[in-house]
Amino acid sequence: MKIVEVKKRPPTLIKKLLAVWESSVKATHLFLSADEINKIKQYVPQALNNVPVLVVAQNEKEIPVGFMGISGQKLEMLFIANENRGQGIGKLLLQTGIKNYAINELAVNEQNPLAKGFYEHMGFMVYKRTKQDEQGNPYPLLYMKKEDRS
Repeated sequence: MKIVEVKKRPPTLIKKLLAVWESSVKATHLFLSADEINKIKQYVPQALNNVPVLVVAQNEKEIPVGFMGISGQKLEMLFIANENRGQGIGKLLLQTGIKNYAINELAVNEQNPLAKGFYEHMGFMVYKRTKQDEQGNPYPLLYMKKEDRS
């Protein structure tokens, strides 16, 4: 597994990352309908192109199997292709983000308990809850900060 920060974001890469995103969301965001996923999918390429730091996990064939987006010290997105879940890729990405980019904050859908549990396991704690997501949709978000273990 190779973890790389990508500076150039050609349409071919964005298309591959969109496939990773869709595979991940369909497996983990069971509270979203197919229509809702398709609506959100329209905005993902823009988010991928605009996030300040984009880090990709590639398999041995250099095919993206996961990615994270970072803005400042905040994890903006982390998605793993469904067929690659449970292999430690998310952990590797997040550890890289904490070590190399000082990630100490994130938001997660409350209706995605596996993600919440993963982030708690990685040392993050909920400090705030909203009734809607950042687009005003009825999906509660949990804001989490890295626990200070000093």
